[in-house]
Amino acid sequence: MSKKSSEISEVKTIEKAPDRIAALAKIQEYEKNQWWTKDIEDDPPTIPLTPDQVDYGHRKLISKIKCEFANIIAWRFIKNLVKTEQMILGPTEGLENFAALKNQGIIMTCNHFNAFDNFAIQYEIDKYLKHHVYWRVIREGNYTSFPGFYGFLFRNSNTLPLSKNFSTQKKFMEGLSYLLKKKQKILVYAEQGMWWNYRKPRPVTPGAYKFAVDNNVPVLPMFITMKDTDKIGGDGFPIQEYTLHILKPIYPDANKSPKENIRSMANQNYQMWKEVYEKVYGIPLTYISNEETN
Repeated sequence: MSKKSSEISEVKTIEKAPDRIAALAKIQEYEKNQWWTKDIEDDPPTIPLTPDQVDYGHRKLISKIKCEFANIIAWRFIKNLVKTEQMILGPTEGLENFAALKNQGIIMTCNHFNAFDNFAIQYEIDKYLKHHVYWRVIREGNYTSFPGFYGFLFRNSNTLPLSKNFSTQKKFMEGLSYLLKKKQKILVYAEQGMWWNYRKPRPVTPGAYKFAVDNNVPVLPMFITMKDTDKIGGDGFPIQEYTLHILKPIYPDANKSPKENIRSMANQNYQMWKEVYEKVYGIPLTYISNEETN
């Protein structure tokens, strides 16, 4: 047997990772019970974030230096993911929608199904903007508790951690407004928790739309669809090919109250995701809980 054939045979015999099998089972349970925002991953316990631990917007010199260093490392990491086909990208649809908003601050939303999904967005929009103006809202525990390489990126590479601490969250809101006034782009996972390789859109939470309404900026919905490739990852499952769909922006309506705008923009976002899902996969969007009660 040739070396190449041996390598292919070895890849094909990789067993499916138990933690990924458990994650898929947990997703089914969560979908059935409509626990849409719960995270399926076993992340480290969250350490509370205090105001002195974070510099939102990297306004201090030391924060800027750390951020620049982290971004260089992150960008090399992303390019290597693409080069080695650990992250496979199909043609992006709707880049013109992002390009049209390059001169203003925006809130971006996207479905959340993999630690790399924000890298896919960054890789594509970098064609129009340098990656250091792309920010990600993250959970508190990812900033304070996550170890190793990813923890370093969470703390230094253009992230905006949420917090249950009132004073810290106040700083978050001020920092977010500061960045939007500087015409920067901020990704918010409106579904909240990450559901590994979950292809359906989940109902969204109001946070992203409140940020947009409070700062009078548009929401730019994005949705990533997936398909199996013939390459098997280290977890024993097919590596997915991602197609990024950048949709039409949603603007606050001056004739509506803030509460009405938040509700309306959230509904529009979800419906746009739903349309992409049904068009690409060719099936109506249904959930396990719906199927069982009909």
